[in-house]
Amino acid sequence: MNKTDLIEGMAEDAGISKAAAKKALDSVLINIEGALQKGQRVSLVGFGSWSVTRRAARDGRNPQTGKTIKIKAKNVVKFKAGSDLGSAVN
Repeated sequence: MNKTDLIEGMAEDAGISKAAAKKALDSVLINIEGALQKGQRVSLVGFGSWSVTRRAARDGRNPQTGKTIKIKAKNVVKFKAGSDLGSAVN
C-alpha cells in the first residue's frame, strides 16, 4: 500500500473526498514529524509509538573494498507496534 492507496481507503471509509483525506493524512504526518523533531514521543494507543534515539558513531566496512570507514552519529526514528496492531497481523 502506498500513500495514494491509503488516501483512497481513508476517503472511502470516512465518506469524505480524496482531497479532504489527503489534507487529513498530510496533517497527521506533519504533526508526527514535528513532535519527533522536538524529541517528543508520539503514541497511538493500540497502534504503536514513534520515538527518536541517537545512534552512536561507529566503524563500518566498505563491501566493495573491505576498507574500514567511519559512520557518523545520527538520530534515528524507531517505531514499536502496539498490542492491537501486533495481534491484528498474527
